[in-house]
Amino acid sequence: MAWGGFGGGGGMFGGRSSSTGLPFGGIPSELMPEATKLLASEPAHEPSAITFTQRPSAKESERLTLPRLLKVYPGYVVAGSFLVIVISLIMQVGPLLTAYAINDGMKARSSLAIVAVCAILYLGSALVGALLQRTQVNVTGILSSRVMHDLRIRVFTHFQRLSLDFFTDEKAGVLMSRMTSDIENLQQLIQDGISSFALQGLTMIVITVVLFSLNVTLAAWTILLIVPLLFGFSIWFHHASEKGYLLVRDRIANVLADLSESLYGIRVVTAHNRQRRNIRNHRHVVGAYRDANLYTGRVNAIYGPATIMIGILGQGLLLGIGGHMYLEHQLSLGYLAAFFLYLNRFFSPIQLLVQQYNSLQQGRASVIRLRELLQTPPTVDEVENAATLPTIQGRITFEHVSFGYKPDRLVLHDVNLEIAPGESVAFVGPTGAGKSTMAKLANRFYDPTEGRVLLDGIDIRSVTLRSLRSQLGVVPQEAFLFAGSIRTNLSFGRTNITDEEIEEAIDVVGLRELIDRLPRGLDTIVHERGQTLAAGERQLLALARAFLARPRVLILDEATSSLDLRSETVIERALDRLLEGRSAILIAHRLTTAQRADRIVVVDKGGIIEMGTPGELLANGGAYTRMYDAWLASGGRDVTHIER
Repeated sequence: MAWGGFGGGGGMFGGRSSSTGLPFGGIPSELMPEATKLLASEPAHEPSAITFTQRPSAKESERLTLPRLLKVYPGYVVAGSFLVIVISLIMQVGPLLTAYAINDGMKARSSLAIVAVCAILYLGSALVGALLQRTQVNVTGILSSRVMHDLRIRVFTHFQRLSLDFFTDEKAGVLMSRMTSDIENLQQLIQDGISSFALQGLTMIVITVVLFSLNVTLAAWTILLIVPLLFGFSIWFHHASEKGYLLVRDRIANVLADLSESLYGIRVVTAHNRQRRNIRNHRHVVGAYRDANLYTGRVNAIYGPATIMIGILGQGLLLGIGGHMYLEHQLSLGYLAAFFLYLNRFFSPIQLLVQQYNSLQQGRASVIRLRELLQTPPTVDEVENAATLPTIQGRITFEHVSFGYKPDRLVLHDVNLEIAPGESVAFVGPTGAGKSTMAKLANRFYDPTEGRVLLDGIDIRSVTLRSLRSQLGVVPQEAFLFAGSIRTNLSFGRTNITDEEIEEAIDVVGLRELIDRLPRGLDTIVHERGQTLAAGERQLLALARAFLARPRVLILDEATSSLDLRSETVIERALDRLLEGRSAILIAHRLTTAQRADRIVVVDKGGIIEMGTPGELLANGGAYTRMYDAWLASGGRDVTHIER
């Protein structure tokens, strides 16, 4: 058979030579020696022990908080905390040395040695503090990297557990923002924010103690006059900034969602000249994000300068009080100088705390959003102690099934149907009748609102999802392929597939000529979503993937509706081989597919209106006969738009 390329876009494989049109997927020969050296120096990595259960463990179910994230690595937390304490103490030695040098080292020229010793000790304490700060940054960096690694795995694992309705209702860009910007905010908080926040806070406590040891009167004026004002402003800032940063997290998620949708649909955008309207819409989305940032900026603009002004006015007042005490011989010059050195250090942490508080609030907003995500339960979940589904014969039973994507709007009404083992049944009917919904219920993508779906008499809600779906194969209308080689896409459903099994699947579905013509055969690289292949080529690969999964029941959702007649002929031939000995549900828009089924079920208005073999339904002269006649008159187009 001459393979001329399937319909649906004229993919890169159809009707092209092996030397053109293909993405390069290997290492250039001139770079191979360097690549070999690089691989030789790569350290050995132990295989990851990945376990996945549909129901989260007790640890995974814990409420997401920063302390729970950090307690997994107590050694790093203790080391980081110890370093913060030591640094905060060492960095406060300088002013005391200055006071000693002024009071005792400047009494006479012979006491200059005391000044020199104090200066050397001051320099030494600064160097030790710098070295400890370097170690502390390294420790918190390792801690943040490990915590964020665990959190990314936890969030991604939760995505794998969530049901289809969650991804239908939520934008992809919003979910991407949870995995990117929200987690990056947390990483920044753990690496820099918490340690700096703790260091500055502890520094303020140490300085407060030292201030009272130097002079109780001046320290009391500091605490009673300045601290209450700062504390009041901080409470206001906490509430105002929390509101702003939550708004920022929501609106950056909208920006990413709009960007993701525009990039994914760039072909449609270009075809319909939507560039200008898309830019205008994106400007509104980005503008809303800008407004949220402007709000937080205004809050910071009020809080930061206000705290600076309070500090300046407070220092001016205390300078007057301290100067009077010195003139009255109630305070030595050295202690007065030390007091103001410490006072400057007292206000400096406050300014740094303002900056770090922004990071803390951003991280806190990210924690809230991630917590909301992790607390979202899957609507299709396993019952406790769910059983493993035994090997099935393939009897599918719909027992008084009603279902609605929204509880108040049912799509199916009291559906009863039984499919015998090894029987292929085609669902036909107009768009929106409920055909695909019945297939999704059979695969337990959704649970019935009322009634039961049974496999060999077993309620599918009572078994584990893994054991259920390992015996069900699904081929959607739009075959999705992942970036990688053809081989990895074919073996997607199983991890223990042999080369012999892959070769068998290639022959069964009619891929041999295609594979032989490719320059690298099964190792040819496929672009993301398989965009470099034609629709028919993607569909054949999806059928081969389903065949290799060895399902007992096969569900084909409009597998040929988007193909031209020649491509459909090839696919139908592959289907004949694939369906041998298997129970099958075929969602058919083209009656050529329905005519191959053992039985046809006509679905309309949320229920079954006709059922029987193709010959029986044509003989009855009912709804299927009208659809068949209209299909013939239309030249074999699909039946989704034929009037009821």
